[in-house]
Amino acid sequence: MQKKVAIIGAGITGLVTAFYLKKNGVDVKVFEKQNRVGGVINSFSENGFIFETGPNSGVLSNIETVNLFNDLSDYCEIEEADETSKKRLIWKNNKWNALPSGLFTAISTPLFTFSDKIRVLGEPFRKKGTNPHENLSDMVKRRLGKSFLDYAIDPFISGIYAGNTDYLIPKYALPKLYNLEQEYGSFIKGAIKKQKEPKTEDDKKITKEVFSVKGGLVELINALAKNIGEENIKTNCNNLEVKFEDNLFIVDNEKYTNVVSTVNTQAIKEVFSFLGEEELKNILNLKYAKVVEAAIGFNNWEGNDIKAFGGLVPGKEKKNILGVLFMSSIFENRAPKNGALLTVFAGGTKREDLFNLPEDELKELIKKDLQEMMGLKTFKPDLFKLFYYEKAIAQYGVDTKERISAVNNIQDKYKGLFLAGSIVNGVGIADRIKQATDIAKQICS
Repeated sequence: MQKKVAIIGAGITGLVTAFYLKKNGVDVKVFEKQNRVGGVINSFSENGFIFETGPNSGVLSNIETVNLFNDLSDYCEIEEADETSKKRLIWKNNKWNALPSGLFTAISTPLFTFSDKIRVLGEPFRKKGTNPHENLSDMVKRRLGKSFLDYAIDPFISGIYAGNTDYLIPKYALPKLYNLEQEYGSFIKGAIKKQKEPKTEDDKKITKEVFSVKGGLVELINALAKNIGEENIKTNCNNLEVKFEDNLFIVDNEKYTNVVSTVNTQAIKEVFSFLGEEELKNILNLKYAKVVEAAIGFNNWEGNDIKAFGGLVPGKEKKNILGVLFMSSIFENRAPKNGALLTVFAGGTKREDLFNLPEDELKELIKKDLQEMMGLKTFKPDLFKLFYYEKAIAQYGVDTKERISAVNNIQDKYKGLFLAGSIVNGVGIADRIKQATDIAKQICS
């Protein structure tokens, strides 16, 4: 049978996979439960504000993401973060402090203790860790000290995973950081040596800049959908079931040589009825962070200077929010002139209780924190919307090894099946694009 691929889920992973399969002449059909494509990615324009739901930006951290935007250049335009937004802020002792960007600021910053600043000088000479399942807290304390954990890594993890450093395992959650220690014996030595390594042409294109799309990330989704073709996308697919018979997959009464799943763990159990509980056991136990996202806009901004990327809030500071992005400073035309658009995140694995609060109560808590932290005499936003995500971000804990093994075993047993999405291979937009590109290449080859 000629290759024919069904993709379950029309989020960024599913759409990029379908895009490259179609580009290579493969017969592909995308099935989506919702009435629209894009998954949690969407953008809205309202009274001069352009705000996102789901992720607000990505990072140009791999060649696959760079290539995707080149391939879609006729359909959407990438927008890199404004130079003035490179500054990152951390909340400590009732004020924002800039995260150090160089040696002098690292020495003078009030974020870290004097003893830990001195301790960093010895980081290149410490023995590398031997436990592949050491959690992030222990790793950072061992190499850099507790204040670096509390006021750099903890808020950083809140920004990426909305997670807990005691739970996350660097080998899976931050593999680049883990590999610096394993390959070079040190974060600092590794970073310096990698900078000196000769770069390929592809390496030179990877700028690691923060990006969005002009008009919002939904324009990337629209570009992918247009190239895939409406006739190859089916939405409102409730009660979808995938069957496996005679080494072929049956979806919606049609036979397919390959199926790519990009859905969350619960949906895998519901859709793939031929997979047994024992096969799925180590996949279904994946933990997700519950996150509430708030889009807050002001027609006239009267608070602190927001020429920065945003601010993150360490757990030690006992606030209700995880952090705030200054979206109108990062990207153009996100708010009216003289106005401001902020994106605030709350909840995560450390404050799951906030997810279940009534909307009015949660808005009051966000208002309380934001008014104090942003220097607002009054809090009267012209836009204030909440979005809830029960399975927002997969958490890569010590069970990740067993989950990867379970995924590989299932794919070996049912040839042509790919279990993708954030259950493995990272949670960022660039991670999703890379995974999708790799799967499309495997199928095409």
